[in-house]
Amino acid sequence: MRDQKPGPENDNVNTNPDGEPSVHREMVGPFASLRLPNFRLLLTGTVLANAGMWIQQITLSWLVYDLTGSGAMLGSINLVRSISALGMTPLTGVLIDRVNRRRLMMLTNAWLFIISLGLGIILLFDDSHIWYLFVFAFLGGLAQTIDQNLRQVVIFDLVPRAATPNAVAIIQTGWSLMRSFGPGIGGFLILWVGPGGNFLVQAGAYALITITILQIQFPARKSDAVRSSAMQNIREGIRYVMKERVTRTFMLMGFILPLLIIPIFSVLPPIYAAKVFHGGPEVLGLLLSSAGIGGILGGVVVASLGRAERRGIIQVASLFLMSLFLIGFAFSTTLPLALTLMAVAGFFEMIFLTTNQTLLQLSIPDDLRGRVTSVVNLNAALSPLGGLIAGVGSDLFGGPKVITIVLSGIAAAIAVFVFIGSPTVRNYRLSHAMKPNSPQE
Repeated sequence: MRDQKPGPENDNVNTNPDGEPSVHREMVGPFASLRLPNFRLLLTGTVLANAGMWIQQITLSWLVYDLTGSGAMLGSINLVRSISALGMTPLTGVLIDRVNRRRLMMLTNAWLFIISLGLGIILLFDDSHIWYLFVFAFLGGLAQTIDQNLRQVVIFDLVPRAATPNAVAIIQTGWSLMRSFGPGIGGFLILWVGPGGNFLVQAGAYALITITILQIQFPARKSDAVRSSAMQNIREGIRYVMKERVTRTFMLMGFILPLLIIPIFSVLPPIYAAKVFHGGPEVLGLLLSSAGIGGILGGVVVASLGRAERRGIIQVASLFLMSLFLIGFAFSTTLPLALTLMAVAGFFEMIFLTTNQTLLQLSIPDDLRGRVTSVVNLNAALSPLGGLIAGVGSDLFGGPKVITIVLSGIAAAIAVFVFIGSPTVRNYRLSHAMKPNSPQE
């Protein structure tokens, strides 16, 4: 199917004089973007891709630990995935801006289909070697880095600018949904069809994603990136971030989650489950699911904000409140209270994350979106460092509570500092962001 300019696909979508999608004023509400057929297809494929990612993580972790019994090996396979993602990130933006986006999405999805199918077949006949798990983690990290960045960018190709905050919130809600249920689905598949069958199921998911990609009508676009070298394209993305204060500020705020907050949600819960609440995998599952459920509710709330102007204030307030509830979680002594506080923290985490990503993307010109997105997404490289700090801190302080309070306290202090000292964030209005390709203030 060829790329084409979007036409009147339903009663709520038209094309403006520049050939870009526009939206009628009556298209409002928490699920407004779902009225756009192209966005529904993108959302379906993205939810399937997120499911595949979470299922892969739980399956790889289970296989590595089952084969080796080594926590170091378990950490190593996550490090391999992070290294491949970090190495691929600068080139990802160049590919997104230079290559036909439907073709790039198809190639990336085919890559994931082939390696998932291949590993599934290998595991059906031989599950005693670990090296091919590391190869899969490396190759999968490369492809998923491209896919995740590309799907962020494509939202702005398929959705009218006025509806992008709603669309980003819905996409992030789908991610939180899979964070809640993906690990459980992966564990069930391990029991039901075994690790090999698990990866074959994932390959089937990528086949379904291909169907969604083929049905999306991508708008025609011309890119100035192809006129320059790939290295020049990378420098253009870095130069833009260094020059534009709004983009740079929101990018720096995006560093807070992977360095200080995400480790509390991902690294410390097993220690809380065992040492604090004296439980097993079922307690761990409850802690992880509570954060995910809170995130789903947070995503729905952000999608319902409509034209609420003070998104900078919303971002800072959600960071501060999330930090406070995580500190409360650290002090909790009963599981029901801990689950409630974790859910509320997950609620504000999603509001912060979605608001941050929305304002970041709206601050980037369309012709530089891929290159700049790849630069701002380098914050993912901080996750292994944040996890290491959280893990070492838990060991040094004899448990996870003190390091949770320290990391959350730092995040809360940053929120206060930003509110007091950064008029860029404090005074930012959504209407500023809605001006297409306007100079940053």
